[in-house]
Amino acid sequence: MSKTSEQRTLLVLENYIGGKFVPTWSHLDSYDPSTGEVYCKVPDSGKDEVEAAVAAAREAFPDWSARSPEQRAQVLNKLADLIEAQLEEFAQAESRDQGKTVTFARTVDIPRSVHNFRFFASSVLHHTTDCSQMDHMGCVNYTVRTPVGVAGLISPWNLPLYLLTWKIAPAVATGNTVVAKPSEMSSVTAWMMCKLMHQAGVPPGVINIVFGTGPRAGDALVGHPDVPLVSFTGSTATAQRITERSAPYCKKLSLELGGKNPALVFADADLDQCIATTVRSSFSNQGEICLCTSRIYVERSIYPEFLERFVAATRKWKTGVPSDPTNNNGALISKEHLEKVRSFVALAKSEGGTIHCGEGVDQLDLPECNASGYFMPATVISGITDSSRIMQEEIFGPVTCISPFDSEDEAVSRGNGVRYGLAATVWSRDVGKVHRVAKRLQAGLVWTNCWLVRDLNLPFGGMKNSGVGRGKAERIPTASSQR
Repeated sequence: MSKTSEQRTLLVLENYIGGKFVPTWSHLDSYDPSTGEVYCKVPDSGKDEVEAAVAAAREAFPDWSARSPEQRAQVLNKLADLIEAQLEEFAQAESRDQGKTVTFARTVDIPRSVHNFRFFASSVLHHTTDCSQMDHMGCVNYTVRTPVGVAGLISPWNLPLYLLTWKIAPAVATGNTVVAKPSEMSSVTAWMMCKLMHQAGVPPGVINIVFGTGPRAGDALVGHPDVPLVSFTGSTATAQRITERSAPYCKKLSLELGGKNPALVFADADLDQCIATTVRSSFSNQGEICLCTSRIYVERSIYPEFLERFVAATRKWKTGVPSDPTNNNGALISKEHLEKVRSFVALAKSEGGTIHCGEGVDQLDLPECNASGYFMPATVISGITDSSRIMQEEIFGPVTCISPFDSEDEAVSRGNGVRYGLAATVWSRDVGKVHRVAKRLQAGLVWTNCWLVRDLNLPFGGMKNSGVGRGKAERIPTASSQR
């Protein structure tokens, strides 16, 4: 096959600006993680494309912000309906683009994307404002919520459409217009959503999608003087750069960053429920979820039993071709990320840790066409000190470490002993202990005897280096409107 004909077989994406698809001359290679082969070309946008998108968003803002919440909600609900009608197509595309299983995309990513639009379309209809009477002066004080303007939204590669829509939906529901930049490694479902905008009744310029890298498109977006609001999900290091670029303009920032989430398992925990759930919380979506459990602290009296049963359960967590419905995990996002995750396992081994299963222990049985894919089995490690990099840094892969503890104070101290504070889980039948420990943990979100149960009405965000700001239906998100 000639290079020209091969080029024609690739999916070529275009930016969506001002209600139209706009081609670009420069593109980035996007890989199918399950095969390691290039299958898509993504625009390598820069300052000019961002400038055009911001201009379109500014032009659309007066009309969109003047519409009633009911009118905006109608558009969001229509977009949700259109995505839902093509759920299977979106799920297949998300799986191929990101590496996750089709089952996970079909049951988690795309349904949650639909729910994001519907939830915020409903929520915006029930907002109230504050009022205070000063009878002695014959005055009434009241608040009015108004849209901010153009929102710059940057979403990550792990839950592409899920997290992109979680940003777009609250921003546009409250009357803002947006310029969004999905990750260049997983852009396809955002592009597919753009095809539905006109049919959904989204006015030109209200939602603009610019594809590209962080250093080019992302930097131009967060540094643009006409973008007063920035919402970002990703690494702490990138967030520091965004903060620096935004500071001269005093932008409103919402930053959802990394996590190094602990699970604290006490001796009175229901081990059947705990082990099944903690395997899922450690390895779901290849461990590529910011809320995944990466440190498991187990009370010493049950530690041997827990470790044995947890390793046995992990061995049943299947990794393989994403289209196989019997597989729990697919491929990691990229070759570079796979090598990074593997390096942490090698570090643990060099430091005297025990690799109970997974990387370097269990071999994957993959078809020949997937031999170059970025697959890694679920991996369990023990015997690592809390000062090790593997216990301190976010791995973002199918790796978890297990350690024993002797007291409640020790468990809390070790759970808090990292620079992150995104989420945690506590396992115990003792209601008093559950509430006491949850309050002491430095985490924005603490689950007790469960994981990933979320109510969008309640705040979401991290402590310490895990983020700035909170998302909540009452203020969707905190930065999306102003008083």
